[in-house]
Amino acid sequence: METGQRLVSANGITQAVRVAGPPDGVPVLLIHGNCSSAAFWEPLVRRLPATIRVVAPDLRGYGLSDTAPVDATRGLTDFADDVAALLDEPSLFTPGTRPVVAGHSLGGGVAMRLLVDHPDRVGALLLAAPVSPYGYGGTRDLTGTPTTPDFAGTGGGTANRDFVERLAAGDRGADDPTSPRAVLRATYVADPASLGDDEELLLDSLLSTATGDDNYPGTAAASANWPGTAPGRRGVLNALSPAYFRIADELVAVAAKPPITWIHGDADVIVSDTAMMDLAHLGSLGVLPGWPGAEACPAQPMVGQTRAVLERYAAAGGAYREVLLPGCGHSPHLERPIEFVAELLRLTGRVG
Repeated sequence: METGQRLVSANGITQAVRVAGPPDGVPVLLIHGNCSSAAFWEPLVRRLPATIRVVAPDLRGYGLSDTAPVDATRGLTDFADDVAALLDEPSLFTPGTRPVVAGHSLGGGVAMRLLVDHPDRVGALLLAAPVSPYGYGGTRDLTGTPTTPDFAGTGGGTANRDFVERLAAGDRGADDPTSPRAVLRATYVADPASLGDDEELLLDSLLSTATGDDNYPGTAAASANWPGTAPGRRGVLNALSPAYFRIADELVAVAAKPPITWIHGDADVIVSDTAMMDLAHLGSLGVLPGWPGAEACPAQPMVGQTRAVLERYAAAGGAYREVLLPGCGHSPHLERPIEFVAELLRLTGRVG
């Protein structure tokens, strides 16, 4: 039995990787989301059987991994390339391993990219509250049609500047609604009580995020379209923008189609059809002035888009299972761990 963290040189950077379980155990690769790190999986890992081989890297710019730049024009491929390099690291996985890959939020997009680029290396996918296959924001319907040609209202310019400053400063307070702790409590979960005794661990994870033009949130470009900002070419939020991350058709067309489980909550305010970080939805609520209306700039139907793409995946020969958790927010593995573990073990059983 092995538990701990190690530093691995792979894909030209040093990656911090949390490892648990026997080297010959059933392999599971955990990919964390934005503004977090591998530590965000710790409460889940404690609940897994000792037979599971867990590998959970800190993505570049998070946790203890190198603060390497993110080329947004590659979508989430920088992250996927880093993770793919770990699959060939003998100290982490046995040769030829095809793990169950679980990705949370941004990590769900990385997992999709990993499958598309390395279909022979993925045994199954567990997508936990994943980013839409059409990116985050700026697309109006179930086919991912752009709202504007330049995807205005997405990318690095959409981040709350006060939150970014508090994140960079390591603010641990709770009084201001834009403090990292307040954001953790209000948006990462539906009920702050679900953070429990792990709140400080999870806040540490959030605060490990590297800030700046090359990481979070990234650069911005001026736009003639509302709200006046469009994606830049560097940094995380731009990599998530539909200008650069649009993987739906590639996912449907992938030749090897492992089973996919999609688990999400109906109280998620980050990834939903009425997301509180989608500027078009905020405009419709009157929070942002100048919104041009639902015809010109509707909210992105993120959940509907994911469901439509997974139905296409199934129609093309794959299989998917949707698990919708009532009352659950953006972090099913923290808020509903019993159901999450059951779904993960169901996939490991299929792979085994």
